[in-house]
Amino acid sequence: MKKLKRSARLVEMTQYLLFRPHSLIPLTTFADRYHSAKSSISEDLAIIKEVFEEEGLGELLTLAGAAGGVKFIPKVPRAASLQIITKLCRQLEQPERILPGEYLYMSDILGQPAVLNEIGKMFASAFSGRDIDVVMTVETKGIPLAYATASFLNLPVVIVRRDSRVTEGSAVSINYVSGSNKRIQTMSLARRALKEESRVLIIDDFMRAGGTIHGMMDLLKEFRATVKGVGVFVESGEVQEHLVEDYISLARLSGVDSKNRQINVHPGNYFDAEENE
Repeated sequence: MKKLKRSARLVEMTQYLLFRPHSLIPLTTFADRYHSAKSSISEDLAIIKEVFEEEGLGELLTLAGAAGGVKFIPKVPRAASLQIITKLCRQLEQPERILPGEYLYMSDILGQPAVLNEIGKMFASAFSGRDIDVVMTVETKGIPLAYATASFLNLPVVIVRRDSRVTEGSAVSINYVSGSNKRIQTMSLARRALKEESRVLIIDDFMRAGGTIHGMMDLLKEFRATVKGVGVFVESGEVQEHLVEDYISLARLSGVDSKNRQINVHPGNYFDAEENE
């Protein structure tokens, strides 16, 4: 790359960092890239770090030593997240979203890249301090959320299938009991999709009783994997007891009145934690 003016270099460096979250970047990488002294690069990074923190974009960590460098950790302030989720809750309360079985239609919201981007950043903020190897979800509606989250954590995505596929080779399949309707269902994961003893973050779009997520946890035992966190976009607050105890929800469905076409959706337990701090 040609030598840039400082203003242009700051813009390019910022973009470089934003597209490489949770990646350790040596100062020599920037020095060689911009044909600049390390002292100049350090001054630039100090400016970027200050802006990131003031604007609530995340943290820029500096690691000293020969193997050191900088690492961008995306984070969204809880107050900013609450504003976004509150707006989404109002959208989810639209009467025409009620489906048979008192489910909510959310595909249009989860089909918007800008919304997925915000939700992914929230989950990445919530789980950034945990040592995670992969993000896992079950097909199909949770897939966009898992990829959005993984993009900000710089992690691969593993997808659990409802049935095994020939194109994925040998697989591990288990039966599990759906928490909502008590039906026996099957889920499958290719043996090559996940390394044994991996540390896994589970992401899903909706949780009623938690049967599907509990099934994924049982499936992970076959790989001797560890669940490092569970994140759901919307949880049902009408269930007396969830099969999953430790999880983070961004929104909570507290009531659906099909007869009067009324829905009540509120911010999830991720924001309850803020009140207890």
